[in-house]
Amino acid sequence: MNLIIVEDEPRLRNSLAYNIPWEDHGIEVVGLAANGVEALQLAERKMPDLMLIDVQMPEMDGLTLIARLKEKQGGKRFMKMIILSGHDNFDFAQQAMEHGVSRYLLKPAGEEVILKAVLDARDGLREDLEQWKVKAELERKWRDHVPSLQNYFILNWVSGKYGEREILNRSSELYMGLEKDTQLATAVIDLDPVPEHDVRFGPHDRELLRFTIRCLAGELLSQSSCWVCTDPGSDVLLVFWAEPEQNPKEFMLHINASVVKLLSHAKEILKLTASAGICGRAGRIEELPQLYSEACRALQERVVYGPDIAIPYREVERGDSPEISVQQHLEKMLEIALETADEAKATEAVEGLWQELFASTGTSQQFQEGVLYMNSLFIRIMVKQGWSIREVIGEDWAFLQNIHLLNTKSQTRSWLARAVRRITDYMKGQRKSNSHQIVQKIASIIEQEINQDITLHTVADRLYVNSSYLSRLFKQEMGMAFSAYVLEQKMERAKRILQDGQKVYDAARQTGYRDVSYFTKVFRKYWGVNPGEFKP
Repeated sequence: MNLIIVEDEPRLRNSLAYNIPWEDHGIEVVGLAANGVEALQLAERKMPDLMLIDVQMPEMDGLTLIARLKEKQGGKRFMKMIILSGHDNFDFAQQAMEHGVSRYLLKPAGEEVILKAVLDARDGLREDLEQWKVKAELERKWRDHVPSLQNYFILNWVSGKYGEREILNRSSELYMGLEKDTQLATAVIDLDPVPEHDVRFGPHDRELLRFTIRCLAGELLSQSSCWVCTDPGSDVLLVFWAEPEQNPKEFMLHINASVVKLLSHAKEILKLTASAGICGRAGRIEELPQLYSEACRALQERVVYGPDIAIPYREVERGDSPEISVQQHLEKMLEIALETADEAKATEAVEGLWQELFASTGTSQQFQEGVLYMNSLFIRIMVKQGWSIREVIGEDWAFLQNIHLLNTKSQTRSWLARAVRRITDYMKGQRKSNSHQIVQKIASIIEQEINQDITLHTVADRLYVNSSYLSRLFKQEMGMAFSAYVLEQKMERAKRILQDGQKVYDAARQTGYRDVSYFTKVFRKYWGVNPGEFKP
C-alpha cells in the first residue's frame, strides 16, 4: 500500500520517511509534503492508501487538510489517515475522529508506535475492502453493474462504427454528456494468468473474478470521470473524459495513478494480479478507436515487463508518413503483432491470410495478386514506422522489387516467414533503443539535479507516466533499482567533493541533503567510514 507523509519540520519528515522500515511491511512512501496545500495536491495525483499528517503546519493545518480530503473523496475512496500532533487537546482529537481519522498520536511518538499505528490503519483498510467485497451490493451490480445501452454504444464506438455526428447524437440519448471538444483517454485491464500451482480458482471462476474487477473499478473510479465497460478482449475497458480546461498531461498522469490504484486494490481483494494498458495521449471523440488500439497494444507489452503493472503506450519514433487505417481483422491482428514484436501472433495472422489468399488460388494472376497484397501489408507497416525497407528486409529486398522471382507457393511461404521474423527482430531492437533513450533521460535528470531530493515519483511525474512502469523499465535497463542508482550517484559525487578538500557541509548540500547529520549517517552506512575521514 502507498503512504504520504505530511510534516512541516524537515528533520522529522526525513526521519519518518527514511528511518522506519516501511518496505519491510509492504508499504511504499510515495510522497512527502511540508504543508497541507502541498499534501492536498500530492494526494490528488498519487491517490494514497494511507496518510500520516501533522496538525500544526503553515498555509493549511492538518485538520483543514483532512476535511478537504474527505470532501474531495466523497466517502468513496478507500483511504486511512493518522494524526501526529504536538497538542494534547481534546477538541483537536474530537475533530479528527469526526473526520474518520484512524489514530491520534502525540509527539514525540516513537518510531515503533508510529509504525504500529500505520500498520493498524493498513489492516483496517484491508478489512474495509474485504467487507466491500462481500456486501450485498455486489450481487445487485452483478445484474446491472453498467447500463447495457451505454456499454453497447461504447464497444461499437471503440470499434470505429460511428462518425462524430452519430457519436454526439447517441451519447446525448444515453445521458453521457459528451461535447464536440471533449478530450478522452482509454485503459484496458486484464487479469494476469493464474499460476499453474495455484489451485484456488478453477476455469469456472474466471467470470466471477472479472466481474469483481469491474465492480471495484466502478467503485474506485466513480469520482474520476470514467465509464467502466465490459470488453470482449480483456476484463475491463475504461474510458476517461477530461474536465474542461484540464491540462492533457495532468489528465494522463491522473489516469496512470487511478489505474495503478485499481490494480493495487484488485490484488488485495482477489489475491491475484492484473495488468493494464493505457493509451499514450488524450484525443478527440472521433479518435477513441485509435486510443483504444493504443491501450490494447500497451497491454500486450506485459510479456516484456512482466505481470502486475500498468503500461502506458509509447510510440516508436517514426517518419512523417500518414497513418494507414487497418480495418480487416487479420490485417489488424498482423499489424498489432508486428508492432509489439510478437512473432508467434504475427505468424498466426499470416497463416490466416495465407489460407484466404493462396490456399485456393486457381491461376497465376490470383497468386501474384496475393503476393502483391502481402508485400503491400509489410511495406505499409514498415513505412508507418519510418524505417528503411531495405535495411529491415535485407537480402529479401529483391522479392519486393520483382514478385516474379517467387516461383512456388513453398518459396513464397518461406519468404513470408522470413519477413515476419525480420520485422519483429527489428522492432525489438527499436523498442530496446527507445527504452534506452528514456532511461538515458532519467540518468541525465539525476546527474543535473544531484543537489536536489530526487525520487522515482517526482521523475515519473515529470515524464507523465506512473512510477511502477518507470521503476520496472529503469531496473530492466540499468540492472538496479532507481533508488539504489540515485544513492550510488550521490555517494560517488560526495566522495569526490570530499577528496577535493571541501567540507562535509558542502558535500551534503551539493548532493541534496539539507540535514548534515542525516547525510553523515547515510555516507557512513554506504562507505563504511565517516565523511571526515576522506581527505585529499
